[in-house]
Amino acid sequence: MHSTTIPIVPLKVATAIEGDGMGCHSGGEAMLAAAKSAGKSEVLDRYAADYPKDPKAGPHDQPQSMCPAFGSLRVGLRMRRTMTILSGSACCVYGLTFTSHFYGARRSVGYVPFNSESLVTGKLFEDIREAVHQQADPTKYDAIVIINLCVPTASGVPLQILPKEINGVRIIGIDVPGFGVPTHAEAKDVLAGAMLKYARAEIQAGPVQAPRAGRSTKPTITLLGEMFPADPMIIGMMLEPMGLAAGPVVPTREWRELYAALDCAAVAAIHPFYTASVREFEAAGRTVVGSAPVGHDGTEAWLQAIGNATNVAQVQIDAAKNRMLPAIKGALAKMPIKGRITLSGYEGSELLVGRLLVESGADLRYVGTACPRTVWSDADRQWLEAKGVHVQFRASLEQDLAAMHEWKPDLAIGTTPVVQAAKEQCTPALYFTNLISARPLMGPAGAGSLATVINAAIGNKARFDAMKDFFGGTGSAHAAGVWEASSGIPQDRPEFKAEQRRLAVKAAKKRKAEEMI
Repeated sequence: MHSTTIPIVPLKVATAIEGDGMGCHSGGEAMLAAAKSAGKSEVLDRYAADYPKDPKAGPHDQPQSMCPAFGSLRVGLRMRRTMTILSGSACCVYGLTFTSHFYGARRSVGYVPFNSESLVTGKLFEDIREAVHQQADPTKYDAIVIINLCVPTASGVPLQILPKEINGVRIIGIDVPGFGVPTHAEAKDVLAGAMLKYARAEIQAGPVQAPRAGRSTKPTITLLGEMFPADPMIIGMMLEPMGLAAGPVVPTREWRELYAALDCAAVAAIHPFYTASVREFEAAGRTVVGSAPVGHDGTEAWLQAIGNATNVAQVQIDAAKNRMLPAIKGALAKMPIKGRITLSGYEGSELLVGRLLVESGADLRYVGTACPRTVWSDADRQWLEAKGVHVQFRASLEQDLAAMHEWKPDLAIGTTPVVQAAKEQCTPALYFTNLISARPLMGPAGAGSLATVINAAIGNKARFDAMKDFFGGTGSAHAAGVWEASSGIPQDRPEFKAEQRRLAVKAAKKRKAEEMI
């Protein structure tokens, strides 16, 4: 193992764990400034372009989702023969590891610990490099992924100078800070895009490994974005009359699938926010088609767009439509949804679910997504807006709650805090990630998959009213719980809260002034 001189960049601001000692809680602006001073400007500028958000947005004018790094970690953990190592604060690593196993990870997460000394002297990078060399066993792994979380990114830990390959094992180092990548959905694209870039370079250098099941005998359509396992098979059935086949789903489950994904006739951006991945496909000369085959209208438009992108004869495109559209229309008519709905989530498929709800007969008033608006979501946005649905990109929790309060839906579909707020108001609610996005959405199967669970939830309104009547004597907010009047009921103290906020603001201004000295 040869040694490498690690450049130590003098910082004009405190490192991420210096200063007031708040570490990764020191705030996005402070960590962003530290990262740029530590040599991370290029990667952060790229993230700002790929995953845009309003630069004037306040702390509540942006999505509130889980730690973004979970998206990249999930992609790595779902791949065969791939090891994932985290570099970050121990509390963050614990939370990410816990969440990974909660969602079914069946392998260990690597971790390189650090302290203030190893961080500022460059010893952390040396420890990461040593760990990578120790784990680079080609009999076990095709690739090792190293993810910098907030503090190492803010302190400039240079993963980009790690070896690109050790003993035949590919080394992928990425920065996924919460202050640079807005959502965990977009963090999936950070790693998927980095892997596609590496794989594309391998293809350009010479022959690569064939897919496990061999190359397809038909031109393929790569599917961009995680989806329910049955959806790729349904899409394959739709494509068959056009002489096409469904290709790999990106993020892939194995490294060799990346080659097959790039070896496609066109790319279907099922999830429209994979900007880095799209860049690699376009660099490989592949056409990217937005939207997805959901509902009757969505399927008809998508089949036409895919056929046009792959130069399929119109007679074959029509054959595909004639095979699928009547079945979809029949499924929609058989399983109608009746009721007013608001919809929000942070997975990236919210607009597709919204289209399916509208075609199922639902009175959908609002769709909020934590992901940004892109050209690949324009068709879905335009269709929904033409149906009178308000579409909110980069939706915050406050916007989702405001929509629910304004429209007073029969059912609120959303993230955990939205569902909690809805149930407090005796409004039936469903968690988007586990109960809605974890279902088939494409073709005839998708057309009938949502109605049963949604109609059942809407029908539970009476149960909520009964529970409200039963527990009506319990308190809420500052007086939550059951209290005896003789012992006293907790009183709200707004003046105390206001004073504590004033002191906190004063302390923050003092810290800021001290940093400028």
